[in-house]
Amino acid sequence: MTTEQPGRADAERDTDTDDEAMIRSVVDAFFGAFVSGPGCAARMTELRELFVPRAVVVRTCGLEPSVMTVEEFIAPREALLTGESLTDFREWLVAGRTEVFGDIAHWFGSYAKAGLQDGVPFTGRGMKSIQLIRTAEGWRISAAAWDDERDGLTLPAASVRR
Repeated sequence: MTTEQPGRADAERDTDTDDEAMIRSVVDAFFGAFVSGPGCAARMTELRELFVPRAVVVRTCGLEPSVMTVEEFIAPREALLTGESLTDFREWLVAGRTEVFGDIAHWFGSYAKAGLQDGVPFTGRGMKSIQLIRTAEGWRISAAAWDDERDGLTLPAASVRR
């Protein structure tokens, strides 16, 4: 026999749904920052605000992992997105899932990117792992890591929406 209070399960589900919606808005803003062209400086400022101080960002992509601070991650991407060699670039979320426990959360999913590099079209896909924590300001990213498709490594079918 359960001693759960009436309505408690519904309240917990509502909180989970609210948290997942807030986390999704952080994840959407993260991906939405990576667009070349006008408004980039404002998007980069907003991107910086999505992270907690001293957050860690890691790129693997078949190379020696590169562990970066938020600024080490953002500054070169801002230069690329505002420069002349990378144009018509954007990155977007394809599919993902969120898990929440108390004040910690994890988003894991696939993404895609496309643009022109020195006038040559390119596309790419990969997976990102984003860890978040609840702060007084709301959900913020405490760590992010990604890996891209390459020879011998492709996205699992379940990670690609059709």
